Amino acid sequence: MSYASDVKKELTSLRVHDGNAKAELSALMRMNGVSTLGFDQTVTVKTENAAIARRIYTLLKENYSEIDVEVQVSENNHMSHHKAYGVLVKNQSHDVMVDLGVDAFGLHPEIPSRILNQVDKRRSFLRGAFLAAGSVNSPEKANYHLEIFTSHEELAEELRRLMSEFGLPAKITDKTGGYIVYIKRAEKIVDFLSTIGATQTMLKFEDIRMMRDMRNSVNRMTNAEMANIQKTANAANKQVQQILFIANEIGDLDLLPKKLRDIAKTRLEYPDDSLAELGEHLNISKSGANHRMRKLKKLEQLIIDGIDYDFEKL
Repeated sequence: MSYASDVKKELTSLRVHDGNAKAELSALMRMNGVSTLGFDQTVTVKTENAAIARRIYTLLKENYSEIDVEVQVSENNHMSHHKAYGVLVKNQSHDVMVDLGVDAFGLHPEIPSRILNQVDKRRSFLRGAFLAAGSVNSPEKANYHLEIFTSHEELAEELRRLMSEFGLPAKITDKTGGYIVYIKRAEKIVDFLSTIGATQTMLKFEDIRMMRDMRNSVNRMTNAEMANIQKTANAANKQVQQILFIANEIGDLDLLPKKLRDIAKTRLEYPDDSLAELGEHLNISKSGANHRMRKLKKLEQLIIDGIDYDFEKL
């Protein structure tokens, strides 16, 4: 089961009542899309998620006890093994749709103010919208991403406005057939899940994200340390080659001034040490060791260029 499925499973188990239930139901009906059939105007809501079908059925029965509701199951198509679920409201469907502020023909996406006139109702509406048309990447993946799809631009703007009310900076992008309202920042995805009541899966997201970020941080530190070690080793090897070249050209390192002679011989004795460690062997600072090595490098270049040099003036 995917992480998004885990989130929706948790959300469909939440208990909601009164106006909060109707706000969620309004979003579920609106975002899934409803259709009407026959002279009796039977309303059908379709979904491929059995838990969401049960959720719609339960909320309808709890809030409209007088209506006749049933769930139908069918194969989605001959190429797929997925099932499709249809929740049918067989009587008083018009009254139910009016009460929920849902246009059965999808021509008027506006949401009546009574559906969103309380903070908890707005949370419930976002929960219903996510259940119906939302998805979220697993925190194990490289890119954090949560989105809700709608075919109506006005509804996309309303969802973004609702999210912003809870400090969730969502963006909208066009997609063939509709619009996607999305959040990319991990901490804001966590806030969204908390806002709609997905507490357990939100905590799971945080745990996985923290462990993943910690592993990435350790890997970055390890890679940086390895890079520094390699850099130090390369620099030390180059210094050894410079000193060997100088020794071969002048005949004997003992001809060098004492400070240069000491650093040259110490480098040959400790070919893998850092400059700081070389300095410790000679009771000088890292900068002092580096200064002497630069003089040896200058001497090497003078020899290569065939330029006369004076050891004391290096």
